[in-house]
Amino acid sequence: MKNIIQITVVCFLLINTCIAQQIPTFEENIPYLVTFGNEGNKSWGDCNFSQTFFFVIPQLQVQPIYIRVYDPDISGDNDEKRTVYNTKTKFSVYGGKTCFTGKDVYNNKPQKNYNSGNLLRSETFDNDNKYDQKWYTFGPFNPTEGEFVNEYGGYIFKIIASGISGDDGNLYRYFLSSSPTENKAVEGGNAFTFEYTFRLSNDPNSVSHLYPYIEENVISIKIFNFDFDNDGELNIVSMAKKGELSKASGDGVWATSTHTIVAQEKKTALDVQLIKNKKTPVKNNNVILYITNQYGDRLPIYTVPIGGISHHNYIIDFSKKKKTIPY
Repeated sequence: MKNIIQITVVCFLLINTCIAQQIPTFEENIPYLVTFGNEGNKSWGDCNFSQTFFFVIPQLQVQPIYIRVYDPDISGDNDEKRTVYNTKTKFSVYGGKTCFTGKDVYNNKPQKNYNSGNLLRSETFDNDNKYDQKWYTFGPFNPTEGEFVNEYGGYIFKIIASGISGDDGNLYRYFLSSSPTENKAVEGGNAFTFEYTFRLSNDPNSVSHLYPYIEENVISIKIFNFDFDNDGELNIVSMAKKGELSKASGDGVWATSTHTIVAQEKKTALDVQLIKNKKTPVKNNNVILYITNQYGDRLPIYTVPIGGISHHNYIIDFSKKKKTIPY
């Protein structure tokens, strides 16, 4: 991957420890991640039945870490039933060489070698309700079991959720923890993905947020989204723009749009907002979104935005005259 984010960004993460560990985070306003069984209908919002997330563990971390999964089974009120629950989801944790730097890890396609690295732990869940609305813990893992990536300032672990059978939707969350029994943040940790599959809120006043990081060499981006069901608008907010609409997809189809990146937006995180349709909101709406640069390389979408949440630099009028004065 070209021009990976420099180690200096890790300093910012130290003040965002708690919110960084929960995935999705409170700030993203996303209820759950979603992965369907491989016999599922793609128009329900998952076209490849797999989702990959990466966890960054600071180099100075010496205590074991744990990756916890909330509600990993497929039953109960949280999950999306097609007819009867018949689905199995496999969660696999990888570390070691090529866990992150393998050439296919950004593709997130089962036919590719995106599951490179050393398989550390794996567990398959079905409709047994043992972990319904409860946490399952992978670990302990020595931080050095991950792949050390100098540009990220630490060790990277990978977790892949794969729908290996059935047609139901598994809704779940992650937490990067320093404890096997409770959610205790790993100081300085963070998480990101190159393709986000998630459930939107049913609240018609809801706005969800995704935070792709824009590196210095990026001059344009292309936003891809799948199965948004015309459920509102996609809006981009940055340090340079109040908002720029991106093309939103319909039912079971992809939509793409290209956007120019200006100098003020480089080395910052964009705020890609998914704004619900207030008049006719879609319930239980699952969406896929990923972003590429002008070379076609996928950009990391962080659960905590590098450098903070982007806000347009407004010019505020303090006088009665039509004159603006920078604050």
